[in-house]
Amino acid sequence: MFPVKPVEPGAHIHSSDPFATPEPDKSAVRRLRGRLAAPVTLWTAPGPAGLTVSSMLVADGSPGRVLGLVDEESEFWDAAAVAGRFAVTPLRPGDQQLADRFAGLMPAPGGLFAGDGWADTDYGKVPAGAGTWAGCRLDGHRPYGWGLLVEATIEEIRLDDGGLAPLLHFRGRYRALDR
Repeated sequence: MFPVKPVEPGAHIHSSDPFATPEPDKSAVRRLRGRLAAPVTLWTAPGPAGLTVSSMLVADGSPGRVLGLVDEESEFWDAAAVAGRFAVTPLRPGDQQLADRFAGLMPAPGGLFAGDGWADTDYGKVPAGAGTWAGCRLDGHRPYGWGLLVEATIEEIRLDDGGLAPLLHFRGRYRALDR
């Protein structure tokens, strides 16, 4: 038997992510990107399939457009390419575990969509409590950096007026806006 040292109350096992790439070992581009706050969104497609995406942009216009960088080898991309459509849901503070699950950073016993309430849409499942989401028609894609640049037209928008702050990703951590 090995002696087990008790953990003192309030002590942390790790003060940071022990698996994270040390800052000096990251590429300069990755370090620059980490210094820009990014929205945390959930992209879902019929199938169902989904992926957490923070490299995305909404372009105003008539029609409105969505651009995003996704993993070409993801189940989300396979499903979206076949369906030709997908949903984009901005996540909120409190959705960190959902974001981690769809990013592949957290186990998903029973599958990505198990255990949470989901609403079916023509574009893919969205979290049942999500008051804001966009239904998008896939227009095109091309390799871009390490990812796939996906271009889509917004066909449907649902907005809630709750004024809830978005979930952001900044310097490797989730953040919320201070009001």
